[in-house]
Amino acid sequence: MQAFLDDLAIMAPAVLFNIYFAAASIPIGFVLAVFLALGKASSNPLVNLLSRGYIYAFRGSPLFIQFFMFYSLALSLNVAVWRPLGISGFVLHPLFIGPLVLVLNTSAYSAEIFYGALRAVPRGAVEAARAYGMSRSQQFRRVVWPNLIRLAWPAYTNEVVFLFHATAIVYFALPVIGTQKDLMITAKGLFERDFNAFLHFPVAALYFLLVSLVIFFVFGLIYQRLMRHLPAQPRLRFMPGWLR
Repeated sequence: MQAFLDDLAIMAPAVLFNIYFAAASIPIGFVLAVFLALGKASSNPLVNLLSRGYIYAFRGSPLFIQFFMFYSLALSLNVAVWRPLGISGFVLHPLFIGPLVLVLNTSAYSAEIFYGALRAVPRGAVEAARAYGMSRSQQFRRVVWPNLIRLAWPAYTNEVVFLFHATAIVYFALPVIGTQKDLMITAKGLFERDFNAFLHFPVAALYFLLVSLVIFFVFGLIYQRLMRHLPAQPRLRFMPGWLR
């Protein structure tokens, strides 16, 4: 029991790095995903092709390879670009390049979710807004966007959780600098000390589980807010009806 509590204390600072990678990636990835979804639905052939190509490239390649590819690209430009500008340490730092790759990856997956929701927006509502005399921007703000985000939110919540889980491989693909170790690197270090895989990795998994539950809870509250115009759904009953 004491070893379990010790692991909890040791890994508490490490989980902050995983939370940072996810928190730094979600807002930018969300905005980029919306633009990519609109680009994929665009009637402009060039915009449509570029959006589809971006989504296909990042959804079709492993995230682990993307980390290696972008870090190698940044490293190859170090002498010619980053070092003369004096930003070499910043660009090559995992706390920068980690969220950057996660943004590019999650925006592709989220864009596909938003595109599917965009296709599912009731055409009748859009036609009614057009008949009412709304401009294209008003149609998007008042009809398309509210329906899109409500339809996409449950699937997007899962994508956010998957993104948080993906932070486990950041320091496996990028160099570890000093004491900046996330959950998996910390668990790996503890395992190499005593080879107790049944203690250290389950503790890391417990932290992932707890943060995932917080994400589900917060995003669930947001979804309830988005759906507040609908009648309240019956809650799950844990007791038979004849028990009061």
